Formats: sequence, C-alpha cells, structure tokens
Amino acid sequence: MTPDTHDPRAPLPKGDDAEQADVDCLIVGGGPAGLTAAIYLARFKRSCLVIDSRDSRAALIPTSHNYPGFPPGIAGPSLLEKLRQQADCYGARVEYGTVDDIQPHILGFLVRYGDRQCIARRVIIASGIKDALPELPNAREAIAAGSLRLCAICDGYEVDGDNVAVYGEAENAIRHAVFLRTFTDRVTVVVHGEPAACDEAMALAEHYDIRFIGECVRALRYHEGEGIELVTESGAVHHFDIIYPSLGARARSDVALRLGAECDDCGALVVDEHQQTSVRGLYAAGDVVTGLKQMSVAIGHAAQAATAVHNSLESNPWKRSEPPPQPETQPAQAAH
Repeated sequence: MTPDTHDPRAPLPKGDDAEQADVDCLIVGGGPAGLTAAIYLARFKRSCLVIDSRDSRAALIPTSHNYPGFPPGIAGPSLLEKLRQQADCYGARVEYGTVDDIQPHILGFLVRYGDRQCIARRVIIASGIKDALPELPNAREAIAAGSLRLCAICDGYEVDGDNVAVYGEAENAIRHAVFLRTFTDRVTVVVHGEPAACDEAMALAEHYDIRFIGECVRALRYHEGEGIELVTESGAVHHFDIIYPSLGARARSDVALRLGAECDDCGALVVDEHQQTSVRGLYAAGDVVTGLKQMSVAIGHAAQAATAVHNSLESNPWKRSEPPPQPETQPAQAAH
C-alpha cells in the first residue's frame, strides 16, 4: 500500500531543522494511542519523545475482552506495559510528567513539562479524557472489581443478566440503559440532577421495561463481593451488581485549545483525515479526538497521525554506517 502524502497545510521544514530541534515529534500522553504513535514513528526512524502523566484511562481496565488479539482478555496495565516495551525496543523515549504548556516555535513547538522543556518539530496530542465519577469513596476499588464500569461498549457482553444501574442525566442515562438491555433484563436508570426527560426517552424506557429512580441519591457504597449499595434521600436502599456512571467526561485538550485548535462542544479536538488539528503541525489521536472512545479506534488514529507526521517531514534516507562489502572477483580461467 502506498503511504499517504503529507498534508499540504503542513510546511516542509528546512533541511537543518532536525539538527536544531530536540525531537522530530513529541507525543502528549502514554496511553494506547500515544504509545502506538511512538512505535510507528520510531520504526520510521524518527526521533520521538512520549510525555506520560501515568493517568491513562486504559490503566483502569480490569480486563479487556474486546481488544483484538487477546482471546482470554488483557488487563489495561498489562497492555500498556507491552506497548511501552515495544516502543522502547525501537528507540522511542518515554518520560513521566505532565505537559503544562505548548507554544509555537520557529522550528515547530516549544513544549514545557514540569521543570523541563523540549523543542519538537511536530506534536501529537494523545492525552485522552477524564471520566466524571460518582461520589463513591472507594471508586477505584469498585472499578477494579468490575462493580463500577465506565464503558458498556467495552464490557457489556460480560454483564450477562446482572442487576445494573445507569447513573446520570435522565435522557442520556436512558439511552445508555437501552443499549444495556442487549445484555440483561434488569436495568435501572438512576437520575443525577433534573429528573425530567423528553417524551421519546421516557417512551423508550417504558418500551424496554427499564426501571426509573428519580429521587436524589444520598450515598453510594461499594461492598466487596456484593456490588454497590445506593441510598436515596428518603432512605430507600437499592442494591446493584454493577453501576455505569453516565456523568460525562472532559477531554484533556487544554494545551491544544490554548494554541487555537478547534474543538467540539465537549472539548474534543477536531481533526482532518490525517489526524491534524486546525493548528499546522499539531496532530491528535485517541479519546481526545471526536468519535468513538475505544482503544482499537485510538490505535488506528495513532497510525494515521504518525504516518502523517513522518510524511510531513523531509525524507530521511537510510545511510550505511560502513562501506558495503565488495563482491569477490573470481580469477579468469585459462582457455583450453
């Protein structure tokens, strides 16, 4: 397959830029998208640096059963470790920290993280999203146990008849609950905030026999091996095997937005077919981009972005470190 040519909006740098910049590409985020981009760029013989804040959403996954290639499933932390090892073996660098600021620079971008800085010719934003979690004291323990879940697309198959609640704004929660009816006949919507929902949403809830709790929630308590206890303002106690919060998520796109990158209403970055944002030389991949929030989608974004970054830079022809071996010359044989 012929690689796509570089985006014409991204100017080709001068030939000596690579010698002056610290790296060809800096990647913000060490999740599946960021590490996949690093693997591709390193294999393209480009220098790249990943700044990992150690806060990837993938790290919360107890076991993923829908990520291709791992029939028994794979835990999020294990997948991230494998990706880090793969990036490292090709020469990509990973440093731990949080990117605080990105500024335009004559060579590309000046990136500051903690007390360090780096001049990068290109930048890929792969910083993901931050889920809004309910007020549950031991939320991470409940996530690890599978009692508090963040993605029905990822793990709905494993619900398999459990008693499930969706906790969030009425209309959005109802639509999530309808999706979950594929996997269980016991689904309850627990409303967070204004209990009103449009007639269409309420009709869906009634049609799919979805229970509705409109009373304010006083407390949520996780009990190991027993699921989550939900207490309403009136003192009524409800027990659920699993709760899916549907409270929204924030795209970690602040550094890109300060550069002037376009975003949607949720702060997710808008990109073109090469994963380039509205800022030349600034690319984005994974959950921070508009679209379906899935690891398999994120690594596809990363492949696109890394290839576009490579093609936007000048060629880097392979150079032999030492002269090639000369073919042996056979002496001419005497004529008979």
